[in-house]
Amino acid sequence: MKTTQFLIILIYTSRLSYGQINPAQIEIIRDTYGVPHIYAPTDAEVAYGLAWAQAEDDFTTIQTAYLAGNALLSKKLGLKGASADFLTQFIRAEETVNRLYHTLSPDFVKILNGFSEGLNAYATNHKDEVLLQDLFPLGPKEILAYTQLQLFISNGADQLVSNIVNDVLPEFKPQIENDTRGSNLIAISQKRSGSDETFLAINTHQPLEGPMSWLEAHLISEEGTNIIGATFPGAPCIFTGANEYLGWTHTVNYPDKADVYALQMNPEKKNTYIVDGEIYQLEKHRAKIYIKLLGMNIPIHKKYFTSIYGPTLKNKTGTYAIRTPSTTNINAVEQWWRMNKARSFSEFYEALEMKAIPGYNIGYADKNDTIFYISNGKIPIRSEAYDWRGVVPGNTKSTLWDTYYDIKDLPQVISPEAGFVYNANHSPFKSTGQMENPNPEDFSNTMNFETYDNNRSTRLLTLLEAEDLIDYERFKAIKYDRQLPTPLQYNFMNLNPLFDMLPSDYPDVAALLLSIQNWDRMADASSYGAGSYAALYYQLANYYSQLGEDRKFTPSLLHKALIQTQSYLMKHFGRINIQLGELQLLVRGNKMLPIFGLPDVVTAMRGEPYQNGRLKITHGESYIGLVRFTPNKTYYESVLSYGNSRRPNSPHYADQMELYASFKTKSMSFDRADVLKSAKQTYHPQ
Repeated sequence: MKTTQFLIILIYTSRLSYGQINPAQIEIIRDTYGVPHIYAPTDAEVAYGLAWAQAEDDFTTIQTAYLAGNALLSKKLGLKGASADFLTQFIRAEETVNRLYHTLSPDFVKILNGFSEGLNAYATNHKDEVLLQDLFPLGPKEILAYTQLQLFISNGADQLVSNIVNDVLPEFKPQIENDTRGSNLIAISQKRSGSDETFLAINTHQPLEGPMSWLEAHLISEEGTNIIGATFPGAPCIFTGANEYLGWTHTVNYPDKADVYALQMNPEKKNTYIVDGEIYQLEKHRAKIYIKLLGMNIPIHKKYFTSIYGPTLKNKTGTYAIRTPSTTNINAVEQWWRMNKARSFSEFYEALEMKAIPGYNIGYADKNDTIFYISNGKIPIRSEAYDWRGVVPGNTKSTLWDTYYDIKDLPQVISPEAGFVYNANHSPFKSTGQMENPNPEDFSNTMNFETYDNNRSTRLLTLLEAEDLIDYERFKAIKYDRQLPTPLQYNFMNLNPLFDMLPSDYPDVAALLLSIQNWDRMADASSYGAGSYAALYYQLANYYSQLGEDRKFTPSLLHKALIQTQSYLMKHFGRINIQLGELQLLVRGNKMLPIFGLPDVVTAMRGEPYQNGRLKITHGESYIGLVRFTPNKTYYESVLSYGNSRRPNSPHYADQMELYASFKTKSMSFDRADVLKSAKQTYHPQ
C-alpha cells in the first residue's frame, strides 16, 4: 500500500466513532409540522438521528458553520469566508481542542461520535449536497472547534479583534445594543399561578436565518432522555427546552467576558515583551486563508502571535492580546447535554457548576415548583486594582487571571416569595420582586454586570406585578405583550422628548408627529401609529452619532428625523399614514405576511431593508416554547417563525408562519402515543 493511501485511511479512521451505529435501531417520526421525534436505545444513537434529521432540514447551514469553525470557509467562499477562518485560527481552536480533549467525559464523547457519524453518513448518501469534500469525514474535534469559534464570538471578543485590526483603541465595553436585539425569560411559581401549575416561557430573540437560528427536535432514548426544544444547526443536543421534569431558557447577558491587554514590547529585541521585568518571546503563527482567482483557491497568510495573555495582534498603536474564558475549556456543549439529562434542580445546578458555558442568563422551572434565575457565566476573578472596562496593562502577571467565580457566587434567585423571575437582557439585580433581588454590592465591580433596565424589562415587571394571580392565559398574554412603556426606557437613547414636542411648532411634520403622539404604543400589525413610529425609529440610527453624553434626542434633532421619515414614507408609500404591517413583513420564499412587533417590545422584531421601502424581519421572536409543569404531567406548546426546514421545496419551509403571526402555537407531547397520532412520516436514517 502506498504511504499516501495509508495516511488517508489513518486520518479517516481517526475521525470515525468508536463503534459503528446501526441506523435500523433509530426511528425518526416527523409530525404534522415536520418536527423530528427521534427514538433510539442509546443517547449516542439519538445523536446520530438528530444529525441526520438536521441535515435533512438544513445541511447547507451545518456545513457552512463547520467550514468556518475549521478554517475552511474561505476555501469555499474566498474572501467572504476569510474573517471566520482567521478567527478560528487566531484563537487556536484546533490546538485547544487537541490539548483539552481528555477533559471530556467518555459518555459525552459517545454523543459527539454518534452525531458526527450521522453527519458523515448523510454526506456519503447525499454527495451532491456536499459543499466542500475537505470537510468530511467530520469527527468530534471538528464539532468542538466550531463551538470554540461560536462561543468566542458570543463573548464579544471578535469585536476586540476587529478593533485591533482596524487600528482602533481596542476597548471592551458592556454591550448595549442600539437595535435592542435580545430575548425574554419568565418563570412563574404556584405562589402566583394560584394552582398546581408552574410556568416557563422560552422566548428567544435570535436571527431568523443562519447558523444561530433555531431547529426544533424531540429526543428520546432508553437511557432516560426525553426532551423537547430547540438547537442550532450542527449542535448535538438541545440548547433550550424542557424534559418531563424541568426546563430552562437563555437570554444574552453582558458582564465583562473578554479582556484586552497592551503589551510592553522590548525595544532591544523584535517580538519580545516584558512582564514583571522578565523578557518573553512572542510565538509567531500564520493563519491560512484563501482567495479565489480564475476559479482556483490561492492560499495567503495572515500573521498573528500568542503571548502568555492569549492570542495577540499588532497594529499602528501597539501590540495587544485578548483573553476570554471561552478559550480555556471545550466542555460547553457537554454542559448543555448534562442540562438535557437533569431530572431535578440539584442535578441541573450540578451541571451549571461545570462553569463551561461562558455566559447567558438562565431561567428555569420544574415540576417540583422550583423557579430559578442566574446571570450565568465563567467570570474571571480579576484584580480590583485595574479598570477592566478598558485596556489593562500587559506587563504584569497581576492582570493575568486564571481562576473563576463559583456558580454560587453569581447573581441568582431561587424560588422567591414574589413567585416570579424574569430577564430581558437587563440588570441581573432586577430579576424578581424588589425585596428579593440580588444586591449589586455583593459582587465585584470587575465583573461589570449590567445595571440598566430597558423597555422590555420595564414592561414585564409592570405586568408581572399588576395582579396577584397569573393564570396560564394571563401568563401567555404577558409573554405576547406588544406595548412600549410610558415613559420609554431604551438603554441607549432617550426618546421621550418626542412626546413633549408641540405639533403646532413643527407644521411641516405636524400630522406625522400627531400620529405618533396619539398612538397607544401597541405594536400591532394593524396599527397606524405603530407604522409611523417604526418608520421614524429606523431613521433615528442616522442621528445616534450626534447625541450627547446623556444620549438624549433634542427637539431639533427629532425634527430633522421626522422630516427624513416623512420624505421616506411619501417616496415609498405615497402617504404618511401607514399600518405597521405595511412597513414590515415576515418573508420566506414567496410567502409574505404583515407582522407585529418593534425593537424592544416584549414581542421584539427587527427588520432590514427589503423591497419598495418595506422591511423584512430578520431578528426577533424566533423559537417560542410555553411550558406548564404539574405534579403529574408536563405540557409543552411551541412555534417557530417559519418552519422546521430550510429547504424551499419542503412543505415545512414556511408552514408555521400563520401560527406565529397570529400568536398561536402547536402542541407538543412527551408521550409516544400522542406523537404517533400526529405522525406524517416514520423512517430510519439510512
